[in-house]
Amino acid sequence: MKIAGLALDGSTRAPIVLLRDPSGRRQVPVWIDHVQAHNIMAGMKRSNQRPPLSHDLMFSLLHAGNLVLEKVIIHSIQASKFQAVLKLRAKPKQENNDQKEASLIELEARPSDAIALAVRSKCGIWMLEEVVAEASIPVDAFADEEDQDQFRRFLEETTPADLVRHLHSREQGNEGQTNDLSSDQNPNQ
Repeated sequence: MKIAGLALDGSTRAPIVLLRDPSGRRQVPVWIDHVQAHNIMAGMKRSNQRPPLSHDLMFSLLHAGNLVLEKVIIHSIQASKFQAVLKLRAKPKQENNDQKEASLIELEARPSDAIALAVRSKCGIWMLEEVVAEASIPVDAFADEEDQDQFRRFLEETTPADLVRHLHSREQGNEGQTNDLSSDQNPNQ
């Protein structure tokens, strides 16, 4: 997911961070408070305020503690609130020029804090597909409607025999090939 921008809810005037999926067709609004909106915006603008904002301080503490924020995952919605985790990795320590395995640390966080840290560390913001499906709004409703119409026409014009022939031709064409999808190909990053 990428940050599409910040907006204000028209009725409550509460800030919203808009996360857009890689296809650019869906976005998820996440309601946040004004302080969090300011922190996210400051991170996006790379402003160096003195004294540093709380998320700048958190980012500096991660660096001082030899930790790297690898990714943020928004994994569920509970009681109408998004739930997120920070995936941190301790940088391996060198002892006698031997690298030890870097340990993985997972911390729960508010999505707004996680997003503010992700902006500063330039790491990926991930959202589980179930969460995107439940909370997203279409960005281009006309394009979505057009896709649905094309699919309906395809179903109306295709007979079961056509589908069977198509599947058999694909099976014959794919013999000997494997379908190896890397976990890095998640469409909701």
